[in-house]
Amino acid sequence: MVTTTATTATTPTTSTATVSGSSILTSLGAGSGVDTAGLIKSLVSAQFAAKNASLSAQDTALNAQISSVAKVQSAITSFASALSSLVSGGSLASQPTSSDSSVLTTTALPGARLSGLSTQVSVERLATAQTAIASFPGGAPTFADGGTLTLSFGTAADDAVSSVTPPSDGIQIAIPQGATLAQVASAITANGKGLTASVVTDVNGDAYLSLKGPTGTAQAFTLSGTGSLAQLNVGGKSPAATINGQAGNAKVTVDGVSVERASNTITDLVAGVKLTLTGLSPTTSATKADGTPTTVAKPVSLGSTTPSDGIAQAVNDFVTTYNQVLAELKTETDPATGPLRSDYNATNLLRSLRGLTLTTLSTGGAPGDPVNLASIGVATNKDGTLSVDSSKLNTALLKTPAAVEALFANGTGASGGGLAAALNTITTAATSNKVVINGQAESTGLVGSTQLYTARLAKVTDAEAQVTTDTAAYQERLTKQYAASDAIVAAYKASASALQSQIDQWNKTSG
Repeated sequence: MVTTTATTATTPTTSTATVSGSSILTSLGAGSGVDTAGLIKSLVSAQFAAKNASLSAQDTALNAQISSVAKVQSAITSFASALSSLVSGGSLASQPTSSDSSVLTTTALPGARLSGLSTQVSVERLATAQTAIASFPGGAPTFADGGTLTLSFGTAADDAVSSVTPPSDGIQIAIPQGATLAQVASAITANGKGLTASVVTDVNGDAYLSLKGPTGTAQAFTLSGTGSLAQLNVGGKSPAATINGQAGNAKVTVDGVSVERASNTITDLVAGVKLTLTGLSPTTSATKADGTPTTVAKPVSLGSTTPSDGIAQAVNDFVTTYNQVLAELKTETDPATGPLRSDYNATNLLRSLRGLTLTTLSTGGAPGDPVNLASIGVATNKDGTLSVDSSKLNTALLKTPAAVEALFANGTGASGGGLAAALNTITTAATSNKVVINGQAESTGLVGSTQLYTARLAKVTDAEAQVTTDTAAYQERLTKQYAASDAIVAAYKASASALQSQIDQWNKTSG
């Protein structure tokens, strides 16, 4: 009798509940022999390839647009800033001249238009300040009791300044106990409304407190104190200091009109000119109508010089820089390759810049005077660049220097305020202007473009983050699905192997 021993095949099982993530991915293909991990990677890549490519392209384009806007903004603002600095520096404006700088010097005031200036000025008296000196033989004292000094300004009642009329309200200057003369001087200077004090010591050790007030007849002063401070009294009933200089106004004659001013620096006599008086006009002998001999002051002639060479150079420099900025703008807005080819704000900026040569830069001139760049020889070429007709520019500078200078006036506004103002208007409108739309302030120009691109880029970044999340979820789902399938295949293979072993055992026993 043949005894048959049965071998029981055990079918292996794999639980997908305990396998996930990288452990699943590592074990994939173990049962089936198929590169399931590579297959999943390919499927995931194919699933999101189009989306990733689209978002990547958007990301690249938006970053390029933001960068391009920054380039354009930098180019145009640098251009405008450089021109504004040149104009505001005064090197392109007529400067006043003086025929005798030993009598007075001249300086142009901001925004002045001095072309054609012709004025006669004579200086008969300079403005003076009251001065006084308090002497201290043997050295500077200490004011043990301290106290208060009372300072008053006004018109001197007499040469000794026994009083000032009408005096200003007394200025109280506190002096601490034990103050030195130097400390008193510092307190006076700090609180004296223009009165300055200093201490001088001579070779013998004697000390002096020197006091000097502002210039002008109405700036005479008295100073009074009590106790030891009475040593500093100036004027009044008990003077201690010696007055050695009187306060007085400057006396000036401008085109035959005699006037007085409290200072030697005068800004309200000749339009656009600051006069600094430095000395008295020389005098010449003359005869009055009645035959009496007299002397008259020889006037100083004020005129102006137009910086023709500087303006010509500025025009050429402007054209060179304009062409560089234009090339940058044309590159960024190129219809085929420019990042800003569809940006209205950038293309509008380009149009505004191209119209600059025809913009009215000055108004109020004589008929026929140049009013824009084109009228002084700045021409627009076929490619949009500018060039300078030097002959036309030089003719304009020769015939109408004041009108050419006016094109570079340091004014404001889009039209009539000069070239720098016109360019600044374009720049402001393009880069930082805000308008109110439906009650809300909204950025326009290239600032608005930057905000738009930045907002779009933020959305793309969010979408990319979502794709990353979706990719991970999809990969995990496929991994689990293929892991389960792989486990089933492995189980079938194990069962087949067990059955084959049983069959082989049967064959042996039956043989």
